[in-house]
Amino acid sequence: MGFIFNKKLFFYQHIDYYSNRAIFMVKYMKILGNSLHSIILTQKCLLYRCCILPITLYGFQLWFYNHAPLLYPLKILSKMQRRAAIWILGAFKTSPSKGIKAIAGLISISLHLQKLRGRLQLCILTLLPNHLIQTLMDLPFSLPKHQYPVSLKSLTSRQRSNVKGHLVDSNNKLYRIFSFFSFLHPELSLGSRIIDNFSDCFSFNLATRNKNDKIRF
Repeated sequence: MGFIFNKKLFFYQHIDYYSNRAIFMVKYMKILGNSLHSIILTQKCLLYRCCILPITLYGFQLWFYNHAPLLYPLKILSKMQRRAAIWILGAFKTSPSKGIKAIAGLISISLHLQKLRGRLQLCILTLLPNHLIQTLMDLPFSLPKHQYPVSLKSLTSRQRSNVKGHLVDSNNKLYRIFSFFSFLHPELSLGSRIIDNFSDCFSFNLATRNKNDKIRF
């Protein structure tokens, strides 16, 4: 599938390969246009988003996750994005990176990766309940399944905090988005609620409304 692995699974060779392909694509796009004028700025931005970013970020799920060493990947990808911004604006090579990226309307590569990762994590909910990824996760709203020895349900909180990978990030994100509580919990039954145990801490002021009072929204 075009994934380049190494022994330590840092994916540095994978990132170098696809970032270099994207840089070559930027260089080749300079020949677009005719003999009188080049393509306009909006067309350059569209080409960057449609033709360069998909090549650069191919397989980013393998190396962009929590606790992963991201210093080298973000450095290489930021260098690629700087060259693309210089090509879009036709600016000097000594121009500041943040300034030309802001003028060209390019989001930071780290924020763009976080956006893509968040959208990808939500796609897990579209999988079937018997899918392998669903069975390995520990979601409160999922159906009860057979517990595998390597699933997140079988790990303690300390072990789960030490696990690195995309699956743990997806599980944590879905926990934050979809809150869960049990309707049959004892704290929600009559006589065990907060208002029942600490009734002296609550006070209610009942007000009567006249017929002439208007309802305000």
